[in-house]
Amino acid sequence: MASNLVLEVSDENFDSQVLGSDSPVLVDFWAVWCGPCKAVAPIVDKLASEFDGRAKMAKVDVESAREVATRFHITSVPTLLLFKDGEVIDQVVGAVPESQLRGMLERAMS
Repeated sequence: MASNLVLEVSDENFDSQVLGSDSPVLVDFWAVWCGPCKAVAPIVDKLASEFDGRAKMAKVDVESAREVATRFHITSVPTLLLFKDGEVIDQVVGAVPESQLRGMLERAMS
């Protein structure tokens, strides 16, 4: 299960929670049936603790938040988009190593 530091984001609150955030937000677009998504989830949880107060982590279930998934052209899961100042500044598709996601977040801080 997601850490209490990872935001569960929906169509209704995506703009306020992600686009309106003062800090960078790493958004994990996932689905219940997706095996690689299950591999990425603990990494996102760990990074949420590590970057707490400096960046946010969020999860979007593409099955229930179809509007957001369509808006950002999500065709594969997991897809992770990094937002800063309301814009996508980086993205990865597929299960990637923790070091790659950490690097994305560290670059967003500089």
